Amino acid sequence: MPDDVIGEANALLRQKGYAERDLAVHAGPRGKALLKGNKILSPFSDDLELVLRVVRELVPSDEELGAKIIRPADLRARL
Repeated sequence: MPDDVIGEANALLRQKGYAERDLAVHAGPRGKALLKGNKILSPFSDDLELVLRVVRELVPSDEELGAKIIRPADLRARL
């Protein structure tokens, strides 16, 4: 299950135009997932399903983001 959720999140990020080095979801400790990369100020860590929801609903496409950097606090505020 965790690998499926992480794989789905990373597939969504690729569809949004992100290279893995720029933004990807990785397995974290204790069943958590980490959204991290060059396009986010610091890693966003939470439950797998919440990170998937953030990727699906809140992360803009790479084109929309442009030269900006995603702030985890902004993502949390929009949940």
